[in-house]
Amino acid sequence: MTRRAPALLAACALALVPGTAAAAPGVVGGSDADQPYPFTVSLHSSSGKLFCAGALIAPTWVVTAAHCAFDKTPAAISVRAGTNDVGQGGEVAQVAGIVVNPAFNTQSPAGDIALLRLTAPAAAAPIGLATAASPGTATRILGWGQTCPKVNCGQLPTTLQQLDTHIVEGSKCTSVFDGTAELCTDNPGGKAGACFGDSGGPEIVRDGDQWRLVGVTSRPGNNDPECASAPSIYTSVVAYAPWIAEKTKA
Repeated sequence: MTRRAPALLAACALALVPGTAAAAPGVVGGSDADQPYPFTVSLHSSSGKLFCAGALIAPTWVVTAAHCAFDKTPAAISVRAGTNDVGQGGEVAQVAGIVVNPAFNTQSPAGDIALLRLTAPAAAAPIGLATAASPGTATRILGWGQTCPKVNCGQLPTTLQQLDTHIVEGSKCTSVFDGTAELCTDNPGGKAGACFGDSGGPEIVRDGDQWRLVGVTSRPGNNDPECASAPSIYTSVVAYAPWIAEKTKA
């Protein structure tokens, strides 16, 4: 998760420079993934560094945060899918095109969603989109970001992390918040949630025996420099479903 201010986009550089201290397992306060999440993808720079995450929503399409992709060229991004390990397994795919939501700009929190078109279909199973999201909905967040709350306080994990949480009333996110297109997601125990490096990663909901994508990790819900001190803001995939359908149609 990257911190974005109205006058400045704090780009993903914060997520690229982990410190040297060891970190306890978690997203912050989470745990190692307890099952495969083949649709969860890690985004890597041309040098191989993790900088964000995303979700495979079709064989040739990944959804992520706009602030992860707006200043990149397709050649600068590679995608690893089908594995819970950030550095091995699964498959590595190349990006053919980037579609950033037109509402996004570096001066505003609006429209923090983007699509990556892959050069070839991925073998990993994609995730379907949720059709509803409201306060009280139980969710799970996933990512390979920092597991301790201060910037550069520890190594990034190699194993995908998960945290169970739920959507709360938008009033609990005190940063600029758009209740029509964003989700305010709780920080369990007042100290757990997404952190640097988790940007673009999936927020998912259970639908029978399947997971559905409901949100994309965007930014903190307050202005505290430490992660997980308040609920976090996720871009609502439900709200942007028509835009996603339009851009990904054959």
